[in-house]
Amino acid sequence: MRFAWVLVAMLLSAWPAGAQEVGACDWRASAWNLAEPWEENSRTFSNGAVRLAVLDTIEPGAVPFNLLVLSPPYDELGVRQCRIISFSDGIGFAGITFSRLSASYDPAIGLSFEVPVMIYLAEEEFANSALLRFSLNQATGEIGAAMVPGPE
Repeated sequence: MRFAWVLVAMLLSAWPAGAQEVGACDWRASAWNLAEPWEENSRTFSNGAVRLAVLDTIEPGAVPFNLLVLSPPYDELGVRQCRIISFSDGIGFAGITFSRLSASYDPAIGLSFEVPVMIYLAEEEFANSALLRFSLNQATGEIGAAMVPGPE
């Protein structure tokens, strides 16, 4: 069991710098990619100003899940920013346990979230759980994301 944790730590530290990519919404943010049932895969925060939702793009087959973030700041038309959090460029997660999403607020940081995810590295034929942690500053729109090893 100790060896498994060492392996997980080594693989997590070897992930490319682009891992946990936060990018502008693209085709993945289409309404037809919202994971169903919607009421179990979407939540609002900050009096409805922030919405998180699981996206299931079906492909790539082993890693189709991404996280949608709709949040302030608003543009000149009153539209929230739209961002997607994925494992890396074009690669989602093997799973997102949205029912275990937790949130907190710190005035110095903004909203902070933590959600269990499954990662899959095809080259290494490796899958494991991890915790995706990300923060959202509603004033600036900045989203910072990081991943830590999860339980086996």
